[in-house]
Amino acid sequence: MTEGNHEGGGRMAGVRRARQETRREIAEFLSIGPVQVAELDLGDEGPMLRPGPGSPPVTSGAVFLLVRRAGRPVGTLLGEVPEGADPTRVLAALAREVPRGAAPGPSPAPPSASVVVATRERADQLARALDSLLAQDHPDFEIVVVDNAPETEETRELVERKYGERVGYVREPVPGLAIAHNRGLSAVRGAVVAFTDDDVVADPRWLTELTAPFAADPRLGCATGLILPARLGTPAQVLLESHGGFAKGFTPRTYDPERPPADEPLFPFTAGRFGSGASMAFRTEVLRAVGGFDPATGAGTRARGGDDLYGFVRVLAQGHRLRYTPSALVWHHHRETWRDLETQAYGYGAGLTAYLTAILVNRPALLPALLARVPGGLAHARALTAVRATEARAADVTAAGDPDAGGGAGPVTGAPGGHDSRTHPWPRRLARLQLRGMLYGPVGYLRARRALRTVGREAG
Repeated sequence: MTEGNHEGGGRMAGVRRARQETRREIAEFLSIGPVQVAELDLGDEGPMLRPGPGSPPVTSGAVFLLVRRAGRPVGTLLGEVPEGADPTRVLAALAREVPRGAAPGPSPAPPSASVVVATRERADQLARALDSLLAQDHPDFEIVVVDNAPETEETRELVERKYGERVGYVREPVPGLAIAHNRGLSAVRGAVVAFTDDDVVADPRWLTELTAPFAADPRLGCATGLILPARLGTPAQVLLESHGGFAKGFTPRTYDPERPPADEPLFPFTAGRFGSGASMAFRTEVLRAVGGFDPATGAGTRARGGDDLYGFVRVLAQGHRLRYTPSALVWHHHRETWRDLETQAYGYGAGLTAYLTAILVNRPALLPALLARVPGGLAHARALTAVRATEARAADVTAAGDPDAGGGAGPVTGAPGGHDSRTHPWPRRLARLQLRGMLYGPVGYLRARRALRTVGREAG
């Protein structure tokens, strides 16, 4: 056999192994069972259990539970309700073990706000989101729907027929989430502009909690909120949430460029730690001053994503603070299938490097700051990897010593109750797709910029 034939045979064997591994991972993935979603408030009048948005009443089985105290989200857990047991009693006993957290101080009256919801041909989901937004307790707000590159009149007809003057409607013919958000930004009147997605259900206090910090801190340029799963009915939804989902914890935190956090050596470039686009708000004048979102980023473009991360870093780079506010809650409907996860993993990877490329293209002066942070970031990543490897070995030893661990009535340790604890292994297929996306991201961003120039010439 020639050397070329040997190399070709090796490549084919590698492809076969990868395919076999993917088939095994999909089989393991399909074995993941559904989890109920609920919330329980430990108020003065006793525990009150409610199913998650759109979910049926809680019965026996696994339950992902949001724990509240006097209405305030304080933590999540994954509990198991035995057959025939009272779900409220079982889950309340577990919920009392969740730390109370620091009691919030008095909040100032929130400033006037505008909520922008970009959408494309998803009228049913949009209606659910708009119903929850119209139920907000904020004293002074407007809602603007941006219909992005619509193929039908379904969204416009829904807004006009069901909501009338209560919801504004604008059309943006050029596809792309950042472009749609910029169109919304140009149309709003509020002192603060909030963005969310058409596949969420907003908690009634979401907008008030998200915008009140702007009244308390004149240097605040951006705020983000807590995002929890509305449903965990499919393996894809459970797997995503078991690796952290979109939640960033239950501790409020302010990021200040004048006082970089010691535990974020790549700050402010680790923008994914700050929050996500389904629950974010900006001081309107600040976002307009930095030019809004880069139109070559975001879903619907060749860059695949990164528009929210770009916005976070641009605002921080201008010297403004960013605050993560877990009391500002939305429930998000996660993707439902394996194919959805493949698309999402690739898009996340592409969006990450696309946004970094966008930052350096638009603010080349930030390149030295990024390069200076790389050594510390790599050391931090190696330390985290070592810790996770130790934790994984400890978990293996615990499971081997106690074959019944996690069963019965009680908290099931690990995700999705304990965010990012990796109860279900992340398939290598998805990790490879995310890496491929990261390699593609800069190319995708540059292609998106070129496509926008073409659109501009055609429009001119």
